[in-house]
Amino acid sequence: MSRATIRWIAGPVLRATASGPFAMREAVRVGDQALLGEVVRIDGDEIVAQVYEDTTGLKPGALVVGDLEPLAIPLGPGLLGHIFDGLLRPLAGADALYVEPGTRSLSSETFTFVPRIERGATVRGGAILGELIAASGVAQKCLVPPDAEGEIVSIVDRGEYTQDAVLATLRTASGGERTVAMTQRWPVRRPRPVAARLPSTEPLVTGQRILDSMFPVARGGKAAIPGGFGTGKTVLLEALAKGCNADVIVYLGCGERGNEMAGVLDEFPKLDDPRTGRPLMERTVIIANTSNMPVAAREASIYSAVTVAEYFRDQGLHVALMADSTSRWAEALREVSGRFGELPGEGGYPAYLSSRLADFYERAALVEPLCGGVGSVTIIGAISPPSGDFSEPVTSHTKRYTKAFWALDVKRAQARFYPAIHPLQSYAEDAREFAPWWAAHGNDRWLASRWRFLTLLEDEARLERMARIIGKDALPVRQQLTLFCAGLVNDAFLRQSAFSANDRVCAPGRQAAMMRLLEKFFDLAEKAVAAGVAPADITQLACVRPVQRAGEDIADNQLARFDELHKRLDVEFAALTDKLGQVDASRR
Repeated sequence: MSRATIRWIAGPVLRATASGPFAMREAVRVGDQALLGEVVRIDGDEIVAQVYEDTTGLKPGALVVGDLEPLAIPLGPGLLGHIFDGLLRPLAGADALYVEPGTRSLSSETFTFVPRIERGATVRGGAILGELIAASGVAQKCLVPPDAEGEIVSIVDRGEYTQDAVLATLRTASGGERTVAMTQRWPVRRPRPVAARLPSTEPLVTGQRILDSMFPVARGGKAAIPGGFGTGKTVLLEALAKGCNADVIVYLGCGERGNEMAGVLDEFPKLDDPRTGRPLMERTVIIANTSNMPVAAREASIYSAVTVAEYFRDQGLHVALMADSTSRWAEALREVSGRFGELPGEGGYPAYLSSRLADFYERAALVEPLCGGVGSVTIIGAISPPSGDFSEPVTSHTKRYTKAFWALDVKRAQARFYPAIHPLQSYAEDAREFAPWWAAHGNDRWLASRWRFLTLLEDEARLERMARIIGKDALPVRQQLTLFCAGLVNDAFLRQSAFSANDRVCAPGRQAAMMRLLEKFFDLAEKAVAAGVAPADITQLACVRPVQRAGEDIADNQLARFDELHKRLDVEFAALTDKLGQVDASRR
């Protein structure tokens, strides 16, 4: 075991004189409280380490002891339904956003182990050892660690066991023995191995129309949500956590305000899962690292979160990781880098900001796990650019590694338009890949409809600049109709309330039905204007209001009501053109 003695300390960074060999990224225990740290630099007999806990009271002369292994976290069935800090230590909830320094503990929760393999069998890393069933009935797989293989020498019988229980023993190829426990440790900075990475042709369904229908993210893909203060990043991430079709949600509050995080921790345990009707927390892991927690732990928290996500992915599950926000993580990186004495790069961030972001986002993937089947990790990272400046380093570097970019707009948020995603600043690079999926889900015109909506919104932006100069009434009738139709896209389709019983989550079938309804309205309106109907008369039709409120009024299980609206559009537009014909006849 390596030891060192502190000779200099500043905040979370210390320098110590070593009396034995240390390795880069080796975990260390510091002082009498055994505070957790990590070696980040070695220079001869001097080591530099960052400490992930409060270093108040540490002084030169204190002992630093190496763990002989990288910084690792415990992974086991007790993660689901619980709340942890950035080092994966359990928190009591909204009333206790604090962990005593030096705390290392697993809950006393027990699980029923059901073996799926027999003694004498030969297993490889990632093989399924058995099932673990919680008291709630939620079942998880117990896997052989990815770096272990051999013959099963012993395996326990079916029964209830605590999280630290040893379930099996392997005889390795070298003749030694290795135990397999219910809870296993894995280094946070090392991606867990997979059998293969797979291309994704299926979107992660979020339940938000502007995302699913306009700017979808692939299952196993990466998305960024940049937005200034007050644009609704946290509320949007919470809505995605509640409504997306992932099997497991990992929600990371990285450097957020304590009151905001306390609200999340108070709300989530009370939510029902719309898929099962059971508590949403049964398939959720929350990692809370508030702004007043040790800054170095914030830097480690995103690696802890993505390692937890990979653990569930390796069981053949689809995982969505919501990180709020990567800007706070980058600020922690910048602060610790300054204490290391490193030369600052763009914006004061360290020169390796880009590579660290890549390390994080590239762990998102659709894969074939070692145990077989298909699993995925989808990463959705919020960004808080200062003054809403999307050219700042964290946002600009993140754009290089994500294919979906959901830009939140201050003006839309000030107008109480939520989600405040700007449709002309956002994009989804691989949207075309999802056309077959949408065709299989009832919308074979999805690409054409999406393009038509985006074109209307782009035309609206151009025409509004013109209308400010000459007035809307002076525009040609077709341009007046374009402005009205674009407004309908915004109000009837892109606006969606996170607090509406019907509209907080919108299934793909209802999204497709709404797109078809709006396209029919546009087609009938264009024909009416071509026949001489004034756009002002179209805006006064009685059917306009039901079309605007279709999202609020029609639930996912009431799609037949859209057929009624289609018929109503036909009747009212026919009456409008008939009336115009009668007026023309009377004038003649």
